[in-house]
Amino acid sequence: MTRWPPADDGELLGELRGALDEAGQVPADHLSAARAAFAWRTIDDELAVAELVFDSACDPAPAGPLRSTASARLLTFRHGEVVVEIEVTEEGIAGQLSPPSAGRVTAGTATGDYDRTEIDPVGYFTLGPAPHGPVRLRATTTAFTVTTSWVCLS
Repeated sequence: MTRWPPADDGELLGELRGALDEAGQVPADHLSAARAAFAWRTIDDELAVAELVFDSACDPAPAGPLRSTASARLLTFRHGEVVVEIEVTEEGIAGQLSPPSAGRVTAGTATGDYDRTEIDPVGYFTLGPAPHGPVRLRATTTAFTVTTSWVCLS
């Protein structure tokens, strides 16, 4: 190109096309770095971790009667105003979100997801039995996304 700025859009597009042709293929390590950077797009969701605030396996029972049998384990997770309460039995996990909101909950281990289900409009959900080892739940609703901290349920 002999002058800057170009005389018209067509000349500018020609110059840009030539620059791209000279650049050639994107190196594999650049593509890998771009993909890794793209994975950070959900970091805010990942940081919304609901911490365990109550576990009937190690905390004193709450005041008043329990609505479940003695063989059930009750856990409560909190992140800001969002509360995830679950009841774990041999049959599976029953849980509820507060504030209530419909959506989807996924249960996972370090090796991947093992169960997922819908959350009804009042925030209730059920999942299958938890596998051995650490588990975490990820609830995604129209109002919020929250992930529980890792916990052994079985």
